[in-house]
Amino acid sequence: MELLGYLGEGFATSLMPINILIVMIGVTAGLFIGAMPGLGSVNGVAIVLPITFIVPPSSAIILLCAIYYGAMYGGAISSILLGIPGASTAVATTFDGRPMAQQGKAGLALIAAAAASFVGGTISVVLFTLFAVPLADVALAFGPAEEFALVLLAFTTFVGLGGDDVLKTIIMICLGLVLSAVGLDLISGDPRLIFFDQPGFYSGISFLVLAIGIYGVGEILYTIETQKSAPQVTPAKITFRELWYGLKEINKLWKTMSFGSFLGFFVGMLPAAGATPAALMSYGIAKLLSKKPETFGKGAIEGVAAPETANNAASTGSLLPMLTLGIPGSPTTALLLGGMVMWGLVPGPMLFIEQPDFVWGLISSLYTANLFAVLVNLALIPLFVWALRMPFTVLCSLVFVLCLVGGFAPSQKLHDVWLIVGFGVVGYVLRKADYPMAPLVLALVLGPLMERSFRQTLIAEQGNMMAFVERPISGTFMAIAALFFVLPMLKHVKRLLRRDLSPAE
Repeated sequence: MELLGYLGEGFATSLMPINILIVMIGVTAGLFIGAMPGLGSVNGVAIVLPITFIVPPSSAIILLCAIYYGAMYGGAISSILLGIPGASTAVATTFDGRPMAQQGKAGLALIAAAAASFVGGTISVVLFTLFAVPLADVALAFGPAEEFALVLLAFTTFVGLGGDDVLKTIIMICLGLVLSAVGLDLISGDPRLIFFDQPGFYSGISFLVLAIGIYGVGEILYTIETQKSAPQVTPAKITFRELWYGLKEINKLWKTMSFGSFLGFFVGMLPAAGATPAALMSYGIAKLLSKKPETFGKGAIEGVAAPETANNAASTGSLLPMLTLGIPGSPTTALLLGGMVMWGLVPGPMLFIEQPDFVWGLISSLYTANLFAVLVNLALIPLFVWALRMPFTVLCSLVFVLCLVGGFAPSQKLHDVWLIVGFGVVGYVLRKADYPMAPLVLALVLGPLMERSFRQTLIAEQGNMMAFVERPISGTFMAIAALFFVLPMLKHVKRLLRRDLSPAE
C-alpha cells in the first residue's frame, strides 16, 4: 500500500498540465531524433540538456526521459524504411524490418515495432516500480568478469544468425573486434592500428560510421546493381483494419515479447551493458527458440518484435543503476546523471528518501511517456510510409546525402565521411560474397566493453584466467555461452546423421 501511495503522489506530479505538455513535446521530438540516422537518444538528450534549467528538476528529467523513450521508438523507423539503424539499439530491427518493407509490409513492420516497444516499455516500467531497490543489489554484484561473460554470451547467441555458415559469422565477429581496437590503448594510452598514420584513427572507429557505411551506402550500391529498373514500391496505406490486423499478429507473439521484455530489463540495468546487447541477444534467442528460424532475416515479424521489446525494456532498466547507485547503465543515462548533478540532486539509495517527489514523479512519467510515444508513433506511421513512395532515383540520392550528413554531424570530421564511403564499398563487396553484416557491427559496438572488462579482470586477479569460471554469475554465463556456441554444430551433425540414416529413394 505504501508503494501505491508513493506512485499516486508521483502521478499527481507527472499529470500536471505542464508535465503532460512536456511529455508530448519530448516523445514527439525524440521520435524524429531517433528516426534520423546519425542522431539518436544520446545526441537528442545532449542537445536539450542545456535548456532544462528553465524548468524545475522534476519537469527537466521528465522531458529528457520522454526524449529518451521517443528516440527508442523512433530508431525502428529508419531501420525499417531505409535499412539504416539510427543508433546501435536498432541494429537488430534492421535484419527483418528492412526485408518486410521491401516486401510491401512497411506498415505492418512499423505497427509491430510500435506495439512491441509499448509492451516492452510497459512491462519494464512495472518491474522498475516493483523491484527497484532489490534489483539494485543484483546489479551491484556484477563486476568486470560478469560483464565480459555477458558480452561473450551476446556473441555466442549471435553465431546462430549466420545460418549454416558459422565460419563466416565468426570471421565477421573477429573483423569487428579488430576494428574496435583501433585508437588508443585503454590502459597504456599507446596508439594502435593507426592505419597510414591518419590522425583521425586516434579517436577510434565510430559505430555510427560503420553502420551508416555498411547499411546505408553499401545497401545503395547493392540495390543499384540488382535493380534492372526502378522498383515499384507496394502501396502501404495504414487503415484501422490494417492496424487491427497488425495488433492481432503481434498478439500471437506474446511469448517472444514477454521474454524480450524481461531479458531487456535485466540486461539494461547492468552497468555499461545497455539496450544494444539486450536487443541483439533477444533477437538471437528468439531465432534459436523459433519454430521457423529459417524465416529470420527474410522478413519475420518475430525478428522485429523481439529486439524492439528488449531495447525499450533496457532503456527503462538502465535508469535503475543511475537512480539507486549513481552508476549510468547506458550513454544516455550518463547524460541524465550529469543533469541530475547539475540540478543539485545526488543519485543513490538516499535519493528515494530525500527526494521522493522527484523519484516517483519520474517513475510515473515513464507510464505516460510510454503511452504517448506509442500513440504518436502510430498516428505518424502514414507520414513515415509515404517516404517509400518516392521515385527510386530520388530516394537513393536522399539516402546517400543523409548518410554523409548523418556521419559528419556528430564529429564534424571529413575523415568520418571518407570512412563511410570506404565501408560502403566494403559492405557491398562482402554482401556480394554472402558474408553477414550484423556480426561485424555487433563486434564493433561490444568490442571495447569486452576488452575493458577482460583486462580489468586479469589485472584484479593477477592474470588468473580461471576467474571467469570460478565466480558463480560469470561462470554460469560462460557455460551458457559455450552451449550456444556448440549448439549450431550439434544441429549440423544431427542433420548429417539424419541424412545418412534416411532410406535411399
